[in-house]
Amino acid sequence: MTLATMAGALLGPAAVATELPRQLAVPGGVVAIDLGASASRPQASVGAVPVMVVGEPSRWVAVLGVPLSARPGKGVLQVHRDGQPAATLTYAIEPKQYAEQRLKVPPRTVDLSKEDLARHERERAHQNQVVATFSAHWPDSLRMLAPTAGPRSSSFGLRRVFNGQPRAPHSGMDIAAAEGTPVVAPAAGRVIDSGDYFFNGRTVWIDHGAGLLSMLCHLSAIDVKTGDEVAAGQRVGAVGATGRVTGAHLHWSLSLNRAMVDPELFVRDDDPPR
Repeated sequence: MTLATMAGALLGPAAVATELPRQLAVPGGVVAIDLGASASRPQASVGAVPVMVVGEPSRWVAVLGVPLSARPGKGVLQVHRDGQPAATLTYAIEPKQYAEQRLKVPPRTVDLSKEDLARHERERAHQNQVVATFSAHWPDSLRMLAPTAGPRSSSFGLRRVFNGQPRAPHSGMDIAAAEGTPVVAPAAGRVIDSGDYFFNGRTVWIDHGAGLLSMLCHLSAIDVKTGDEVAAGQRVGAVGATGRVTGAHLHWSLSLNRAMVDPELFVRDDDPPR
């Protein structure tokens, strides 16, 4: 069974209890798949990775992120309902060509020393564990506040070249702001990690529920600690220039079912620049 990406009135705010992000079935995008009615919340997964399911017994919707590494073609979703055999649904992933960006940064952040490489590998293993978080609570809304005031770049997905060396694509939104500008939680959640990392600098991770996580990077200050519950709009830190940067700004990544997706799809249309 092939399902088209749901859009417009079909999956608008009136269709399910949870306000959904804008949908874009491309690498780095978000797909919503109608699962129909059932008495209890179905479980869904892509491979072994759990997927968010929102709604109510009259209608459930799976909301999943498409990895930036995904190839155009067919995606597969497994669905499990109480007392029924597992079902397999497919969805189309459309092609998307992202631009390329060339940046000059300090050489030590590109050609890593033995010590810096060991540190980066430890931090990467730790953050892979953070990304795997899937807590059993569901957001009331999947529309978010911009976490700081300032122009939002369209840098998500850029194929980045640092000092002439290709690196992984940019997996977040950059927001231009002066050092010290307040950074707030884009939605309610719980702080699940904070620290000072080689590439990301001072960083805060917030779990918004059911596999949706925010990562706020390059901070000059962190005002929360692991375990804190935060409300949407609550201050969590300040813009800085820590880690691998060319200047002060906020990097905001969103992970959905362990896939980095474009935060712009989640920002409220009525959220004015602050």
